[in-house]
Amino acid sequence: MSQLRSHRSKVRIGNWLEDQQLEEDAVKEYLEKKEKGELASQKVDFLTENILRPVNLSVSNDGLLHFGDVVMLVNMGGENRECSAVGINADINSVTKTPSPGIRVPCGVSAGRGIQACTRTAFIITSVDGSPEGATLLYEQSFALKTTSGFARGLYLTSDIKSFQKCAKKSRLQEVNLDDSCSFLSWWRTVHFDPQERLEHEGQPVHANKKVLITHCKTNQALAVLGDQVIWSMYGKEYEVTAHTFLDSHKAEQENNHWVLCTSDPAGDGLVLFNRPL
Repeated sequence: MSQLRSHRSKVRIGNWLEDQQLEEDAVKEYLEKKEKGELASQKVDFLTENILRPVNLSVSNDGLLHFGDVVMLVNMGGENRECSAVGINADINSVTKTPSPGIRVPCGVSAGRGIQACTRTAFIITSVDGSPEGATLLYEQSFALKTTSGFARGLYLTSDIKSFQKCAKKSRLQEVNLDDSCSFLSWWRTVHFDPQERLEHEGQPVHANKKVLITHCKTNQALAVLGDQVIWSMYGKEYEVTAHTFLDSHKAEQENNHWVLCTSDPAGDGLVLFNRPL
């Protein structure tokens, strides 16, 4: 015998009042977050809109690098990695809106395959020894690499001696990140990539869009990209960036340590790097 219903279909049973209140609270919370721009989708849109905003790189009319130039740090790739550029590795938790919208510090960096000049990938060659803006950068001369102002907050590419608690997350090598203080930890210098020509180039002007080593002044470790250490982020597949000198059997630095400080083509047609191959 079928069970008879003892109440009408419109009768509410169980904890219906609590369930209704929870639903109303959830809708109210959603609308409040939406109004404040705190929904996850809104945070992602806000971050990508600001961090991927195009930036005009400097144009080098004399083919040299100068203090104040806005450049990209590009590694041309190797056996197990593609061409990539150093960029701010920020997610929605790395963004703050007070006192103004920007990146929280410290913030990580990674090497992405998107070779586009934007807030994320643009760095300013900054003097640390009193050299005036516009002066030519020389081999072995100390300098800092700073992100653009505004959303990127003018943060400095920084590194320090690795320790058990402070090291790169995947490789456990010397960590590289962005900080807001310009100290000795944020000092770098360019070195000629060919050891046999290094001595004769010391003190000479550094050419833009040519391979160089970028060495950390305090630890003497070279900036490197690791093709075997993949980072999956909101920007896609990227590589870990660290400070570590990789040497081959001839005691020469490997391609992991070779960087090109890219500028814009004077003709206004993209990057010199791709219009005039190395």
